[in-house]
Amino acid sequence: MTTNHVADAFVALADPTRRDIFERIARAPSAVGDLARQLPVSRPAVSQHLKVLKNAGLVVDRRDGARRIYAVDSATLASVREYFDTFWTLSLSRFKTAAEKRSRPRHA
Repeated sequence: MTTNHVADAFVALADPTRRDIFERIARAPSAVGDLARQLPVSRPAVSQHLKVLKNAGLVVDRRDGARRIYAVDSATLASVREYFDTFWTLSLSRFKTAAEKRSRPRHA
């Protein structure tokens, strides 16, 4: 996933209602109606939020009779995690370098 796709995911998740919907879907794949019953927004609003999440690559949907079931796109989520992992790896590397410098004996 490119940095632009990661940025799209961040933009999509910046909205608190959208983030709440995403978190609910992460716990269990859900249909629009099920999500709308749990939230203080209308069913059409939930559909619009899901469209943004889908366009950002954060969720996928599949048909189940007359409904669509939304689930987290694990590939995109892995890419977002990989993005953050680069910072963690860099921080650990810098910490290791600093620790090694401090543990080296100083020669007078």
